[in-house]
Amino acid sequence: MADDMFLIFNNGLRMPALGIGTWQAPDDEIEFALDLALETGYRHIDTAPVYRNEKAIGGVLKKWLASGKIKREELFITTKLPPPANNPAYVEPTIKNSLADLQLDYVDLYLIHVPFGLFMENDDFKRDANGLLEIDTSTDHIAIWKKMEHLVALGLTKSIGLSNFNPEQIHRILKNCTIRPANLQIEHHIYLQQPNLIKFCETQGITVTAYAPLGSRGVASLNKMVGVERDLPDLMDVPLVKEIAKNYGKTPAQVLIRWILDCGLATIPKSTNPERLRQNFNVFDFTLTEAEIKKLKSLDANIRICDFKFFPGVERHPEFPFDI
Repeated sequence: MADDMFLIFNNGLRMPALGIGTWQAPDDEIEFALDLALETGYRHIDTAPVYRNEKAIGGVLKKWLASGKIKREELFITTKLPPPANNPAYVEPTIKNSLADLQLDYVDLYLIHVPFGLFMENDDFKRDANGLLEIDTSTDHIAIWKKMEHLVALGLTKSIGLSNFNPEQIHRILKNCTIRPANLQIEHHIYLQQPNLIKFCETQGITVTAYAPLGSRGVASLNKMVGVERDLPDLMDVPLVKEIAKNYGKTPAQVLIRWILDCGLATIPKSTNPERLRQNFNVFDFTLTEAEIKKLKSLDANIRICDFKFFPGVERHPEFPFDI
């Protein structure tokens, strides 16, 4: 990967701008996909405890590191503090659990996954008699962030950041931090661009990682499980995207990924399909023109695909970050 395909954090560390997402991938699929991803050249791997695949990822990483084919410092591993651990007392033990599963001494980036807290029961999110999630209204971002900063001092993570936070929540942390957030991970694609949030992060020296860059239509199946039916857009069937892809001899997915990179963001497309996984990485031999970037920016429709409807009742939390 070329040197210019890294984002530089405000602490001077750098992150590969293109990574692989592992959300909603069972163990056998993620083991196969991760082996192929590392062979292809991916070095940035994004996971989280709620994805339930950190142990599988750890097994693959151990194998690669033990073989000598890759060094730890060549990898960039991101994981996250899950919603039930949004409590100062749980921050350190939770990252230690992740490190044990990943079979690593440290991660490169540790994010607060969401700004709201939830309760667990019997290894699942706790629900009330109506099937709604029981929310933890005691969520205190400042107290949690202080513990996140302590993780850096302990050497358990190189950098810390946020995910799914809105500008007001980020600003609150910035006013009360010793270590500034290095990265914000948000849903970002041609139909949900959040320009004001991204501009705010730029002014504060916070890099941005785009999840769901290809639309993540798999969210529909999660929504359906809780009785929510949504007709989600197919970003790879957008005429302008297909036209640009044809002009470059690329796939629509490659154009969607290249657009995010050309806008100065990182992105973590997820795939377990061998051909698409390789194609998603093969985006460094072309760049979009300013006119093409501008045209794609004009498609913004403020359509949030990952609106957390699969967490029924979570919008009642005082720190729920979105207007939906």
